[in-house]
Amino acid sequence: MRHNVTLKQLRCFLAVAETNSFTAAAGRLCMTQSALTATIQQMEEAVGLKMFDRTTRRVMLTDQAARFMAEAERVVNGFDSAVSDLVALAQGERGHIRIGAASSVISQFLVPALPHFREAYPGITISLRNPAAQQTERLVLEGEVDFAIDSKFRGNEDLDYTPLVRDCYGVVCHRDAPVAMLDRPVTWADLTASLDARYVGFSADTGIGQFLLNHASHWPVLGGEHDEVESTAYLFAMLARGNYYSVLPALAFERNEFASLTFRELHEPRLSRELCVITRPLRSLSPSAQRLLDILRTTLAAMEMPSGVSLLAASDDGAPHMLP
Repeated sequence: MRHNVTLKQLRCFLAVAETNSFTAAAGRLCMTQSALTATIQQMEEAVGLKMFDRTTRRVMLTDQAARFMAEAERVVNGFDSAVSDLVALAQGERGHIRIGAASSVISQFLVPALPHFREAYPGITISLRNPAAQQTERLVLEGEVDFAIDSKFRGNEDLDYTPLVRDCYGVVCHRDAPVAMLDRPVTWADLTASLDARYVGFSADTGIGQFLLNHASHWPVLGGEHDEVESTAYLFAMLARGNYYSVLPALAFERNEFASLTFRELHEPRLSRELCVITRPLRSLSPSAQRLLDILRTTLAAMEMPSGVSLLAASDDGAPHMLP
């Protein structure tokens, strides 16, 4: 048999138990004494036990009610605490945000935005993950991160991709390379005509590697036999030797620490990727996560973007672009 004891009845029970008076309890609860009496009677009927012994001069808990009082306090306090936590989450006072992002996005975009977010919401903690490109979409789908910021790897139809920035590709090579010193825009044809160096690319399990592999049929320089790396740290170390070149998005080049290297955006055509906020369409972002995204967009709008990188409106389609 189900006993329907309500939270209101528990609050009334505790008020009477703590004051030993229906009159005092009614005043504490801002209700009439008759309404309080009726509520206690309903509770007693629901459980089938008398909760109070009443005399003309005092009210006392029955033995069964005295044993129940601690449990009633735990239930009411637990409920009030849970509601307080929800309110704190909604108001940004507490919470935890999990983000998956490309390393260049973390260093160039998220890190500059975090101080602004921390100043406004000091009680919220953040986890930043830099998953492999093929894992990013899975982490969002399975709820292991609240959202991700990366380019489309496979373009899962069960995910939403909201464009954030456009990131143009260019050649990265030694500053003394002939193509680096051209006094006109660098084209894809220049890579084979002007570079006496070996192409090194990213492996296909990386976002950049997969992206360029998808476009290898357009430009022979991206196909054929070539060396491969899995990270920009290894790539820049190889390029600094002077006998290698690569093709990278502009944002990835911002992590370069070698003064001997340079980036020249490629033209005819211009090739770009779009970094998107990746979310699950049927799951709303928490208020904290949405606030962080709002602050991120505000931070990006105020930043001077690296050459070849531009902020996008959310109405764009999030697809790769080839421009004349």
